[in-house]
Amino acid sequence: MRVKHIMTSPVLTIPSTMPVLEAAKIMKERKIERLPVVDGGKLVGIVTKDRVLRSSPSMATSLSLHEMHYLFAKLTVAEIMNKAVTVVSPEMTIENAVRLAQEKRVGCLPVMENGHVVGILTTNDFFLLLLNPILGIGEKGSRLIVRQCADLSQITQALQCAMDLELEVLNAAYLSSRRGGQHEFILHVNTEDATKLVERMRSRGLEVEVRER
Repeated sequence: MRVKHIMTSPVLTIPSTMPVLEAAKIMKERKIERLPVVDGGKLVGIVTKDRVLRSSPSMATSLSLHEMHYLFAKLTVAEIMNKAVTVVSPEMTIENAVRLAQEKRVGCLPVMENGHVVGILTTNDFFLLLLNPILGIGEKGSRLIVRQCADLSQITQALQCAMDLELEVLNAAYLSSRRGGQHEFILHVNTEDATKLVERMRSRGLEVEVRER
């Protein structure tokens, strides 16, 4: 899977001359937290909800309330935006995009093609479209965890049990503990009652349980 398969497109952009107050209004109305900043078709920065909040007038100042509001009203996106933007291409693999976001410690990645912003990818997209299906969040069916599933033969046995009962495998993943010693095979099948599947797996010597979602 590549970036183009899960990115948000088209993406809303704003000019650097836009007042920060207007950008904040757009974020609130559209329920978004990041806006790429584009001037003359070129990406020049990105403004986030966090930067907007940090740019708000502080009460710990000698300025009057009127003066603070006046200065804040004149503040433009160009003065608070992040100019060092990490971007990706539509053809980049999801794995590389996730790695890049982690390395750069950024919450979003504008997607560029032929010098133009064609989409945006956020950490929320990674959760909703990649991690949620693996964890079965919001999905129908049953999610089984086969513990200490350390080799291919055990994974094959688990899948065979589902096939014997003519169940559809909605998703499957193999996870190992960060500290080692724990190996789990996650199997998501299209039945709300996995009792028979659990019994069959246990009869084959597999340590399995149905995980709540």
